[in-house]
Formats: sequence, structure tokens, C-alpha cells
Amino acid sequence: MQKLAIQGGYRLNGEVRISGAKNAALPIMCASLLTADELYLSNLPDMHDVATMIKLLQQMGVRVDSGIQSATFNAAQVDKLEAPYDMVKTMRAAILVLGPLLTRFGEARVSLPGGCAIGSRPVDLHIKGLLAMGAEIHIEHGYIHATARRLHGAHICFDLISVTGTENLMMAAVLADGITVLENAAREPEVVDLANCLIAMGAKIEGAGSDKITITGVEKLHGANYGVMPDRIESGTFLVAAAATGGHITLTDARADILDSVLDKLREAGAKVEVEGDRISLEMNARPRAVNLRTAPYPAFPTDMQAQFMALNAIAEGNSIVVETIFENRFMHVQELVRLGAQIEIEGNTAVIQGCAQLEGATVMATDLRASASLVIAGMVAQGETIVDRIYHLDRGYEHIEAKLSALGAKIRRIQ
Repeated sequence: MQKLAIQGGYRLNGEVRISGAKNAALPIMCASLLTADELYLSNLPDMHDVATMIKLLQQMGVRVDSGIQSATFNAAQVDKLEAPYDMVKTMRAAILVLGPLLTRFGEARVSLPGGCAIGSRPVDLHIKGLLAMGAEIHIEHGYIHATARRLHGAHICFDLISVTGTENLMMAAVLADGITVLENAAREPEVVDLANCLIAMGAKIEGAGSDKITITGVEKLHGANYGVMPDRIESGTFLVAAAATGGHITLTDARADILDSVLDKLREAGAKVEVEGDRISLEMNARPRAVNLRTAPYPAFPTDMQAQFMALNAIAEGNSIVVETIFENRFMHVQELVRLGAQIEIEGNTAVIQGCAQLEGATVMATDLRASASLVIAGMVAQGETIVDRIYHLDRGYEHIEAKLSALGAKIRRIQ
């Protein structure tokens, strides 16, 4: 099993290009199932989850021609309407084939995702929405089996805000008969990116980015060329890493307009942040100040940045409180940060952090994707060497992170 060995005490300095967003790329790749024409996608990140999604689509009969950070998808010859358990268990985003398969082919068989380390992510919102659109659904032997002659428009109000639920039903609705309205829809930029790709393919969608999305079904979609948006969580991760190490970096091919809550907190921590076009620069010349956080759906502070800021707060001046409202088990990185010398106490969904001047290197274990990133950041500021185990979590959602950090001056290497 691969690990990362990190020598702490080096400032990050230089430029780094931001990759395409994993959480936008995965649903957009599933959108290729909605047409028999070719869908060409650029700015695809080179990471494990994207490779897994390509493999899943190929198993279904989609022809995929991959290039450098790009791929062409042709779903003209789909012959297997199933997402098997061995795929879904490693990548919950595989549930996103359910809506496209059902609306275009009239049938889908998708494994239930099973457990998730950071908390429950129920699929009942997906199922309730599809039932409202006229699907017949049975759950048997751990699989969702859905059928429909043709889905019809419906008025669907989500009990809870769900990003994948919004994306799945939006894709199902583009080929449905009539008008579908999604209320209390997710407003995340990745939802907007999917909608923009679907519109480029001929879909009729209004309101993406608000809590009410209206989709008017069309007979069929056509092919398109589309570039995936930059990854706002990778952007935030590198900015926090620079702030923690007292560095000065510039992100290129980034978008500041979808990072407002993160940039505000970095400025509050004492960082100098400047934005010019698709470039975001951060400079930190002093020990960071502690900042309080409360995660909530977009446009509020993202749960996917909570762990990284926890690492920053661990070495900040002062005390801070972090409240996690999205996932019930998203503090598993805390006990690993404590191994590095962080002073953190947890009570329910609240963490109280007492900033300390110095962390010390140790062997730690990653428990999920963003927890991995927080341990890498902590390792870069800790005294001595830190070994981060189970970095397959990291490879799921970051493109060549150790190479990018090394180019910025970090002392980090992959070991067996």
C-alpha cells in the first residue's frame, strides 16, 4: 500500500494550475448516456474516480476514447443497463447513471451504494423523485431496479438539499414528457456546470444555481464539446496549504467567484488574497489567526473544506470552533491530527481547537478524501517527518497532489 512521506517546515511558493472538478466531471460523464451522439469533454482531471467512471461506462457499452485531460464518449451502442456493486461501492457517484439510463432506455439496475465513512447519503430522494415522474422501482438483492416507458414531468420538492439527487433528477427530466420543477434544489456550482453541459446538448433548463430548477423535456439530445469547470475544493486546499506554511502561491485556471466563503475565511485568518481573472494569489506573512467555521450547503462554507481548515486552525493563534452540519462522521481526521500534537476536543458535531505553535511529525492514517488533505497540510507544517497512510483516498479526488506540492517547494514523496 502506498504512503506519503512529508518533511515539514518548508514554505509553498510558486504557481500551480488547478485541475478540472471531480464533482462536476463525474455527473457530466454520466450525461453522455443521454445521447447516441458523441460528447467530447475537456479539462477532465486525471484521478482515480474519473478512471472508475470511465470503466463503468465502458462496461455498459459506451465507447470512450481518452486523450490528455480529455475524452470522447459515444453511447450509441449501450447494451448493459447496470451499475454493479463492485463499482458503486468504491465510488458513490455511480448512482448518477440511474436517471440517464432510465429516461433514455426505460430501464436501469443500479446497486445501492452501501455505507459511507463520513456519514449517510440516502438515495431515497433519488427514488422518490423518479417515482413521482412515473417510474416503477423495486429494490431487490441490494439493487435498485427501475423501469418506465417514458418518464413524465413532475413537481418535486426535496426534503433535504441533495447535490446528487438534484443532478440525477435533472438528467432524468431532460428527456421526460412535459415540465419538471425541482424545489429546494442544490445550488452548487457543479450542478450549474452539469446544467450548462446539458443545455449545450440541447436540453431546456432554467434556474440552475437557484433553489428552483425548471426542466422542459425534449425528444432527444445531441452531442457537444464541453470543458469541465475548475475544482474549487482543490483550489481551496492549495490556498490553505500555502496559508498554513506561510507561503506565497498563485493558482492559475481557477475561479474565485465560486470560492467566496473560503476566501473570506482565509482573509480572516490573516492571508493577503488577490484575484485577477482566472488567477488567485495568496500570501501569508505571519502565523494564521484562528477562524470559526460552520459548514452548510452552497453558497455557505463547504463541508469539503472543513478538514483542511481544521489543520490550519490547529497551528493558528487563538482558539476556534468548527461546526459540521452536513455529515455526522466528518471529524475522523481529528484523532489523527491529535497524533501530530493538535489540541482538539469534540462534542457532538462541534470541534473546539486550541491553536498550538508547533505540530510534530508522526505516522497517521487517512480515513476519507478530504481528511487525507488535512493530514498532508498538517504534515507540511509539522516538525520532522510525517507518514500519511491509506492515500488511495487522496488519489480518488486530487490530481497528482504530491507532484504539484513538490513543484511548489514541499518535501513530499510517495513510498511503498
